[in-house]
Amino acid sequence: LRRCTHYLFIVVVAVNSTLLTINAGDYIFYTDWAWTSFVVFSISQTLMLTVGACYYLTFTGVPGTATYYALIMTVYTWIAKGAWFALGYPYDFIVTPVWLPSAMLLDLAYWATKKNKHSLILFGGVLVGMSLPLFNMVNLITVADPLETAFKYPRPTLPPYMTPIEPQVGKFYNSPVALGAGAGAVLACTFAALGCKLTTWTYRWMAA
Repeated sequence: LRRCTHYLFIVVVAVNSTLLTINAGDYIFYTDWAWTSFVVFSISQTLMLTVGACYYLTFTGVPGTATYYALIMTVYTWIAKGAWFALGYPYDFIVTPVWLPSAMLLDLAYWATKKNKHSLILFGGVLVGMSLPLFNMVNLITVADPLETAFKYPRPTLPPYMTPIEPQVGKFYNSPVALGAGAGAVLACTFAALGCKLTTWTYRWMAA
């Protein structure tokens, strides 16, 4: 029963990860909001990857399962995007598997510190938070040209509250990778701790 519960949790977290990250890299409809979207999606991916991977990693206790979890996210996303693409939505079918290298760093932090959970939270969280925006930029580079797609698929006029704000050149937040990495490195530690805590809660719940 505990094993079934474990697999159910993995599926739930992986599906939610996919839902949160389905638009990551597809900024074709968000030309004006490209940097904002990039930062938001980078952070959302970082958090969902960290929670699920740390949960899976500490539950099994086997270094390598974080990477396996990232592979689950990648395959789910490919399937979902393939379905949307088949329905005529102008998504790029190929999506760079940006989660895999970051998950490998989680596995490395866990393995190198002899399965120390606190090192996984601190070192692993920072590594994922700082690395994923870099890999996500590779994802952004591979998508179709935003202007070409915008002309091919015209969008409706944006409502007033969605009117884009012109970026301030030279400010820190004009570097989306730096902003995403900075925020992600701080937040990912918290979510790594949550992922580890999920393991404790699972065992405690099953023992009740």
